[in-house]
Amino acid sequence: MKKILISLLAVALSLPVFAGLRQKKADKDTNQFRYEIECAGNAIQGTYLVKVWSYSKSASIAENQCRKNAVHGVIFKGYGGGQGCVSQRPLANTPGAETQNKEYFDSFFSEGGEFQKYASIMEGTTEVVKVGREYKVGVTVSVRKDDLRKALEAAGIIRGLNSGF
Repeated sequence: MKKILISLLAVALSLPVFAGLRQKKADKDTNQFRYEIECAGNAIQGTYLVKVWSYSKSASIAENQCRKNAVHGVIFKGYGGGQGCVSQRPLANTPGAETQNKEYFDSFFSEGGEFQKYASIMEGTTEVVKVGREYKVGVTVSVRKDDLRKALEAAGIIRGLNSGF
């Protein structure tokens, strides 16, 4: 009986370790920023409503990474029109902005990083598709682009709209 309790305790204590390893794997997948972003419709002023498709071996982890990918897409990729939307250029339209500011963005996109302030998942919008050995997870995300732009301007990553030509 004592051996069973000790075994159960050992398993219970190791579960957070496994969860941490799964999250690190997801962060590694996300650091490659392998995702697709598209317009999901019109949003309220100051925000973008985007559909982000992320890839991972775990559907639940891919869903969590969609917020990070949505913010990354708004900053560095932009997205095309469709569904009554106008195409949006990336906020950081300077080539190499991500690599030039690597330290800033490593912190910005870290687990619990600042990116979380600018994105929220719209409830009930998750789609999961099994593709080979991994999952393609689509989530609709609202990105507060005006606030994100202000933060990037304050950090000196992008130029302000009123900075002239």
